[in-house]
Amino acid sequence: MDSKKLALNERVKLLVDALDGDEKINEALSRCEDGEDMLDVLIDVSSGLKLGLSRDDLKRTPPIRDWIWWKNKQSLVTLGDGTLRHQQDISSKTRWDSWSISFFKFFKMRR
Repeated sequence: MDSKKLALNERVKLLVDALDGDEKINEALSRCEDGEDMLDVLIDVSSGLKLGLSRDDLKRTPPIRDWIWWKNKQSLVTLGDGTLRHQQDISSKTRWDSWSISFFKFFKMRR
């Protein structure tokens, strides 16, 4: 079967399965300085497997999307002493921020 005809999530799953246990590729991914470098490696692997995945496909499809965010140190939500933030809404106070800060402070004071 032509893998390019599979759904996007299925093609990404095939890519992730190919990465599992492949020391050479995993080493190359770990040496990448940022998410863009990771995308270069992943596109090469995808091309070799003839999956037809684009950079945009990888940027928006989990778990690859999450790996790229992690490599760029851009998590969806940051918990702890730092400011809680959402990747797509950094500049304004989000609904998540407004209730969660109070919630976490409440538990911290009750210790």
